[in-house]
Amino acid sequence: MTAVHVGIPAVRPAAADDVSDRPDTPVLLDRFGRVARDLRVSITEKCSLRCTYCMPEEGLPAIPRERLLSAEEIVRLVAVAVHRLGIREVRFTGGEPLMRRDLERIVAGCARAVPGIPLAVTTNAVGLAHRAQALAEAGLTRVNISLDSVDRARFAQLTRRDRLDSVLDGIRAAKAAGFAPVKVNAVLMPQTLDGATDLLAWCLDEGVQLRFIEQMPLDADHEWARANMVPAQRLLDVLAARFSLTEVGREDPSAPAERWAVDGGPATVGIIASVTRSFCSDCDRTRLTSEGTVRSCLFSDRETDLRAALRGGAGDDELAALWRGAMWNKWAGHGIDAADFTPPQRSMGAIGG
Repeated sequence: MTAVHVGIPAVRPAAADDVSDRPDTPVLLDRFGRVARDLRVSITEKCSLRCTYCMPEEGLPAIPRERLLSAEEIVRLVAVAVHRLGIREVRFTGGEPLMRRDLERIVAGCARAVPGIPLAVTTNAVGLAHRAQALAEAGLTRVNISLDSVDRARFAQLTRRDRLDSVLDGIRAAKAAGFAPVKVNAVLMPQTLDGATDLLAWCLDEGVQLRFIEQMPLDADHEWARANMVPAQRLLDVLAARFSLTEVGREDPSAPAERWAVDGGPATVGIIASVTRSFCSDCDRTRLTSEGTVRSCLFSDRETDLRAALRGGAGDDELAALWRGAMWNKWAGHGIDAADFTPPQRSMGAIGG
């Protein structure tokens, strides 16, 4: 098994970024004309599951507490992103965000600091049944829940944990707490393809929106292979054997999911074809790792350290300038099809989705 990396790779002080040719604009513009409006904030590397495409069986090495951003630091950087950089949506990721006991405090702080900005969380929903209402009251507006199978044995095989009932309870609690829409994300895997129609049927019955995601080379064990992944078209063929599907397109150009109306609608199913139908040219995301580094692209191991500047007394304007420099040098795309493609050191669990 390949060694698992979770430490900060190729971290640079933002002053190292070449921004001499960057236009004088406050937003997070890159060299290809894209503007980041969507912020993903990883708040922990810990997780209650061990999904094979995300984490090693033993979990990721623990990050020392002093290297993690505190709740107050997260709130401050979110405020900088919104008020100075034009961010219009914030999503908290992990690891598993529910592993942080202060998640409600983080959400409440951000809700006060950036009123009116949608605050979302991507979660596996283990334990969400006990916290959904409190998170809604804190100011959380949306939830995305990871669920790859409604077959108990298959779920346990993929996640290495027998926690399906907890996840289903969490989904129902999210609905009861008033989150709408509740979205379910399922990673396309060869071992779950035969259960894809059952998962869609379950989501239709529960009134939640299902989105399938092509598996990307972000697994901790580096076992991903293009030849073994399930492409979007193969999934569509499987779903079409049970449901009538009519393509309705994306909600907006930067939205990653292509949507199909199911049996005439209004319900839809989405497919995020990250590998076979790349949408890098429309990417509008910027990522903040749990250690406080800006990561401009999932697949780039170049990260720019904001935590050191923040703790060193940098003002908000300085933090914003450093962030702009990091994003100006964003890659054109993930390059998965390139002959010299190399997966990033960090796995999805260490980056945040």
